[in-house]
Amino acid sequence: MEFSTTTTAVLHTLKTQALAVGVFQDGILSPAADALDQASGGALRSVIQSEFDAAPGNCLTLHAPAGIAASRVILLGLGAQDSLTSAILARAHEALAAYCVRAGVSTAVSTLCALECADADLTDRARTTARLVSAAIYRYDQTFSKAKPAVKLRSFALHLSRAQVAKARTGLDQGAAIGAGMNLARLLGDLPPNVCTPTYLGKTAKSLAKQFKTLKAEVLDQKKIEALNMGSFLSVARGSAEPPAFIVLRHTPSQAAARKAAPIVLVGKGITFDAGGISLKPGPGMDEMKFDMCGAASVLGTMRTVAELDLPREIIGIVPSCENLPSGTANKPGDIVTSMSGQTIEILNTDAEGRLILCDALTYAERFKPAAVIDVATLTGACVIALGHVNSGLFTRDDTLAADLLAASRQAQDPAWRMPLDEAYQDLLKSNFADMANIGGRPAGSVTAACFLSRFTGKYPWAHLDIAGTAWLEGKQKSATGRPVPLLAQYLLGQCLAEH
Repeated sequence: MEFSTTTTAVLHTLKTQALAVGVFQDGILSPAADALDQASGGALRSVIQSEFDAAPGNCLTLHAPAGIAASRVILLGLGAQDSLTSAILARAHEALAAYCVRAGVSTAVSTLCALECADADLTDRARTTARLVSAAIYRYDQTFSKAKPAVKLRSFALHLSRAQVAKARTGLDQGAAIGAGMNLARLLGDLPPNVCTPTYLGKTAKSLAKQFKTLKAEVLDQKKIEALNMGSFLSVARGSAEPPAFIVLRHTPSQAAARKAAPIVLVGKGITFDAGGISLKPGPGMDEMKFDMCGAASVLGTMRTVAELDLPREIIGIVPSCENLPSGTANKPGDIVTSMSGQTIEILNTDAEGRLILCDALTYAERFKPAAVIDVATLTGACVIALGHVNSGLFTRDDTLAADLLAASRQAQDPAWRMPLDEAYQDLLKSNFADMANIGGRPAGSVTAACFLSRFTGKYPWAHLDIAGTAWLEGKQKSATGRPVPLLAQYLLGQCLAEH
C-alpha cells in the first residue's frame, strides 16, 4: 500500500477512482464537498437533500458526477459540525476503506484529514487514517485451497494544503508501520494452532530480524530454558509434545546516541493453544483458544513497527511460548513448582497457565535493567466480564506509567481502563503449601492474576495489559484484531519523543 499526499489546488480536476469528502448534518458541507458541489452544478447538495443521512459512519457513492474528474465521489457522514472528533473521522475513514475494498477501487483520495478537530492534531489524524486503511486491506487466505481475490486498493492519498504536508507525512509513515504491525499480529493470531506453534513464533522473530537490520532475534530451546531454572514456564510446556520456545527480539536503534536510555521491555504471553490442561476447558468455543498467543503476536507486531520506524530507543520483546494441553506429563492441581525467581507456586488450576509462563519472563527481564516493562496477555475471562470487548484492562502501581499508557490508548483509539491493584487483594493468593497459589478464586479474578504477576516485578516499573476481551472477535466474525499494537506503538512513540 502506498500512502501519499496531494495538494492539487482545483479539487474537481483530480483524477482518482474514489474522492472522499465530508458532509455534516443539517446539509452543511465541508470545504472540499462545497468545492465539488460548485463544480458539479449543485449535484452534491441535491443528492444530500434527497437521500443522504450524514450521521457518523454513513457513506454514499456518486458515480461519474458531471464536472468532476474523479470516477466516484464518496460522501462521508460526520454528524454535527460542532461535535467533530477524531473518533468520528476514524469511523468515516473505516467506512471509506471498507467501500474501496468491497468495490475493487485501486486508488483513493480523502479530504477529511484537512478538517480540524480539537482532540487530535494533523499527525494524529493521518496516523490513524493510514492504520485503518492498512487494516482494511488485510485478508487471511493462508489455509484455503484457493486464494481469495486480491485487494485492489494500492494507493491512498490525503488532499491537504502545502503547509499541512510535512506533519501529515509523518503521521502516514507511522500509521503505515503500525498497520503493518497490526496485520502481522492478526495473521499470527488467525493461523491455526497446528501451524502457529512456539517454533513458528520463533521463526517469525528470526524472519523479522532478517528483514530489519535493527533487530536481533534469539530463540532459547528447552535446554537453555532449563539452564535458566524457569521451572514455572517449563511446568506448563511439559504437557505438550510441541517444544517450548523463549524468544528475545531486540531493537537497537541505528543512531548510536539513541542507545543511552534504559530499554523498554514488552512481554507477550505465547500460549499457542490452551486446552486448559488437566483443568480442561469446555468443548464449545475451545477452537478460539488458538488466540491465546495474541499477547505474543502483539509484541512481535509492535517490534515490527518499532523496527520499520527505527525508533530512537532500545526496545526488547520477550515471548515465552508453549502449549497448554492435558497429558500424563502435564501439570496437576496440587503440584508445586519453583519459578526462576526462586518463589514457589501451588498450582490450584492448570488453566491459569498464562501467569505461570509470564512470571519467569518477567524475572528474565530484570537483566536488561529496563526503564519499564509492559506485559500483554489474554490472561483472564474475568477481565472480559469486567470490561467487555471495548477496553483492555490496565494494571500497574506506577501512576506515571499508567498515565502514559492511558494517554497513548486514547491517542491511538485503542482504549484501556485502569483496574485496581490494591495490596489487600494479595491475601487471596495465600497457599498452605507454597509461597503463593496460582489463582485466588472467582472474586476479582483479573485483579488477583495481576497481583500474582506483580510479585515478580519488584525491580522495575511494570504494567500489565489484560487483552482477553480485545484481542479477537468471537463467533461468526472470529478473527484476531491486532490490538493492542496501536496502544503499544503510540506509547513507545511518546516515550521516544519525550527523550528527544
